[in-house]
Amino acid sequence: MARLRTILQILLLAGPPAACLHAPRAATPVAATTALQAAPLAPLPPRPWADEVLYFVLIDRFVDGDTANDRNVDRAAKGAFHGGDLKGLTAHLDEIVSLGITAIWINPVVKNIDLPVTGAGFPDWAYHGYWADDFTRIDPRFGTEEELADLVRACHARGVRVLLDVVYNHAGYNSAYLRDPKVRGYFRTECGDDDLTSCLSGLPDFETERPVVRDFLIGAQLPWARRFGLDGFRLDTVKHVDHDFWQVHRRRVDAELGKDFFLLGEVWGGDKDVLDPWFADRELDAGFDFGFQGSTLGWVMGRGRSVAYGRYLEQRHKVRAGRLLSHYLSSHDVEGGLSQMGGDHERFRLAAALQLTTAGLPMIYYGEEVGRAIGKWPDNRTDMPWGDKGFLPGAGVARDEGLRDWYRKLISTRRAHPALSQGNHRTLSSEGDLLVFLREDPASADAVVVAVNRGELEATTRIQRPAAWGTAPAVDLLGTARLLAGEDGLQLTLPPRSAAVVWARPGPR
Repeated sequence: MARLRTILQILLLAGPPAACLHAPRAATPVAATTALQAAPLAPLPPRPWADEVLYFVLIDRFVDGDTANDRNVDRAAKGAFHGGDLKGLTAHLDEIVSLGITAIWINPVVKNIDLPVTGAGFPDWAYHGYWADDFTRIDPRFGTEEELADLVRACHARGVRVLLDVVYNHAGYNSAYLRDPKVRGYFRTECGDDDLTSCLSGLPDFETERPVVRDFLIGAQLPWARRFGLDGFRLDTVKHVDHDFWQVHRRRVDAELGKDFFLLGEVWGGDKDVLDPWFADRELDAGFDFGFQGSTLGWVMGRGRSVAYGRYLEQRHKVRAGRLLSHYLSSHDVEGGLSQMGGDHERFRLAAALQLTTAGLPMIYYGEEVGRAIGKWPDNRTDMPWGDKGFLPGAGVARDEGLRDWYRKLISTRRAHPALSQGNHRTLSSEGDLLVFLREDPASADAVVVAVNRGELEATTRIQRPAAWGTAPAVDLLGTARLLAGEDGLQLTLPPRSAAVVWARPGPR
């Protein structure tokens, strides 16, 4: 197997002659510009990450703000660059912020390989940013250093945090690092069968367990955060790098960027148990919850019992104290939730309601809030739909404004109620197709009742009022349920395929 992987790597790395490619600079801090020196950037002041709502953007697929940097653009080709850039993202930032988003994650912006690879069966370019050629420079196809600084400034002016995607495990196919005499010895010469030594998709794999390689990589990436005032990193392929690396990384981050710098990691297959080894020593502050998508979509589509799904949501709250699970319905690596549901927008609304009323750091993948068709790879990396707004590359692509309004309402509700982001979780009812649970935050005396009916018929249940409500009248913040107060509690009736968030303003008890 190891020999087969080595052969595969050689085949995938076979490409143009070295003369066609530049040599990377040494891993020294990103060169400062006069403008950036004159206007230093800094992270936003600390606040609980549990309260944030995260939005992930593939820059190339959002908005083309500067046609002058449109190299190798072919919008008809799935694997090509489509022209989106930092300037376009900044110019249309309010499209995201007006949803209520409080944190943005952008793909890696370092200089990527210049030419495509063909292992996928079609020319596949580095439009996503994960195939590095030089860690010390920004890729001109995404923009300039000043434009990255402009994005961070614009986000921070709106109170929005910025996470930059960072890759330590590998470089890009045919990367100039493979020919740089200073670092070409940093790569694995033979691929193994375990997480650490396997060469993911045949990519050149750094021997990150060696201190000299570790120091080179960390020394190349941390300056981006210092200079651009980033609020955190999203860390790629975490389980393919050993714990010693991540422990040194955490110490360096704390010392150079501060203890509030946020580290969100991708451990493939992660959940509260799988992620705990990285949580135990604070190597990560948060990790992606890979089980949430399947569990939630499955329940909403009628697979499995409500009682089992209710227990699953309760178990998610048992993550190690001070750590977060980031849960999603769609991503750039898997088929999107709406696609898996056969394009059923009504049921997808229920999944979104569950995502935004349960614990963790909810991550919204660009365009899913307007019904972007997020199919299987590479169709999970399509252009942001802009409808009649006319912005390229997604001009004319239909969007569901009603779904977007639903997201705005859900996010607004989550942000207004600490119980939904930081409260505990208790199932109140799980009979048939109706699931009802209580989210309650004793610190703020905030309590809400969430109810979701996945069925084709109206569903009714009776619950006890949370003590925090006192005697105040209850309301459904989503405007869906019928509520009837009585001496023995509150009767709640939900139409088919609907969700409610019930609350009463705390008053006299």
